[in-house]
Order: sequence, then structure tokens, then C-alpha cells
Amino acid sequence: MSDLRTQAEEIHEQFSDELDVSVDDVVERLDTLVNEYKVPLNEARRSVVNTYLDDAGMDRDALQGGGNETVQISDIDAPEEWIDLSAKVVELWEPRADAVAQVGLLGDETGTVKFTKWSKSDLPELEEEKVYSLRNVVTDEYQGRFSVKLNRTTTIEELDEEIEVGDDDVEIDGALVDIQSGSGLIKRCPEEDCTRVLQNGRCSEHGEVDGEFDLRIKGVVDDGRDVHEVIFNQEATEDLTGITLDQAQEMAMDALDTSVVADEMRVKTLGRYYRIRGPTLGRYVLANETEELSEPTDPESVLIKARSI
Repeated sequence: MSDLRTQAEEIHEQFSDELDVSVDDVVERLDTLVNEYKVPLNEARRSVVNTYLDDAGMDRDALQGGGNETVQISDIDAPEEWIDLSAKVVELWEPRADAVAQVGLLGDETGTVKFTKWSKSDLPELEEEKVYSLRNVVTDEYQGRFSVKLNRTTTIEELDEEIEVGDDDVEIDGALVDIQSGSGLIKRCPEEDCTRVLQNGRCSEHGEVDGEFDLRIKGVVDDGRDVHEVIFNQEATEDLTGITLDQAQEMAMDALDTSVVADEMRVKTLGRYYRIRGPTLGRYVLANETEELSEPTDPESVLIKARSI
């Protein structure tokens, strides 16, 4: 809390002449972002400063060098970044938790991205097929797929314009030539809205926790011209390997070693040709659809053959 109060005192000093706010008010805003929404402190500070700039009618760009970057959906390639974007509500889904007010899909000319609007944010309702300017949203990532979150610092403005939503899916045909570390049976942080992969039983955000098991493959596919890094989530991994999450846990328990799962996956998949379709997310392709194209063969010979095409 001492770091929060130090930051709050600095922010309060900046706005004490323009706004009737106390240091405790600023501490409360920072505490909500950092401890409830798990936002890094430096990003939380920027968000609070942006809010006070707007409340005071001050020029955010002049005082903060431009504030958040306005991006297109295809440019989202890292979690925990604060951005502005204009997007169309493509689809709304039924929320599965009381903490979520709305969840669905946003789209622009470059593709689509999932969004979550928190119940506590007290934001206006979004409607399907309408276009909005969304300022101060934070990015997130799960299994290589990026998303955005709307919280109480987000501002929503309906726009009188049309956006033709683009298709960001790609299709690649090639040989699976490598399965990278971090594949197989993994554990993720169980904290609400945190899906980080644990390293030695620790979450980078929440420390030591009892993780929840998951399956994934971080693969490398060579199409003869380029190599593509591909993420297979649990469902895609089970379809690709024939190994279910329960079976993977049994394998690891019998061997007292989770690495046997990734080893078995390599035996079952390396050296095979696949047709993979899915969106590009940063440097990754997320495998939404996978089709095997040929019989298995030696991975080294497949690589040589692929690159000779």
C-alpha cells in the first residue's frame, strides 16, 4: 500500500488545483486497478491520470505525449497493454459468471477479438451490429489468443459509421517439425481471470498457487517456404494427439514426470503433414481446424522435402 500511496500523492499534487479529490480517493482508484483487476502499477497510474485529465477537461495528448495508442485489432500482440480502438460488436454471448456483465466479439477491418465487460465497471450496454469508440481498454492473452477487457476506467462512445469486419484466418499446409518447450501437460493459475502458465508452481502475478491442469502444444510447422509457430489449445491438442487431459494426468502420475506427456505427443505428431486454419495472433497461428494430409514419416526427411517444394 505504501507504493500506492506514494503514487497517489504524486497524482493528487498534479490535479489538486483542478479537481476536488483527496489522496484517499486516488489510493482507492489505484487499489481497485492493482488489486482487483491485477493491472500493473505503472499502467494503473496512467489510467487514473487519464481519467483525471478527462474530468478536468485538460489536454491529455499535450500532458502525456499522446496517452493510449489507438490500434487496430490485428495489432494487438501483447497482454496488459492499455489501448484505444474503434470496433463493431459482431456477437454477444451469455456471460458464465456474475462478475461479467457482457462478453462477446469485437471486429474491425483487420479481424476480431473477444471482449469482456465487468459487472462492476458500470458501463453502458453494448449492442450487436453497432460501432463504438472504446478508450482505455486493457489487453489480455490466453493460449495465444488475445482479448480486451472493459473496466470502470473505460469510456464508450457510439459512432455513426459502419465497419466491414475482416477475416483474420489463415491456412497453412506443412510438416510439424518441432514441439517447443512449454507444451504437453501444463498448469495454469486458478485465480479469476488469470490464465498464466505456472513456472515451478508460481504465477508471475499471484505467486505460489495450486494450479489447474491444461493441455497445449506450441508447435512449429514448415510449409516449404516459411516456418509458422502454431498454438493448439486443449481441444485442438486432444484432437491432434488422441491424448485427453485425464489420460495425460494419468501418464504423468504413473511416471512421476509431466514431461512424458510432451514426449508422447512428439512421437504421435512429428513428421506428419497437416492443414491448419485459424487466426494469426502476434507471431502465432491459433489452430482452430486441423486436418492431417499424409502418413507419418521421419521428421528430418519431411523437413528436407518440405523445404524443397
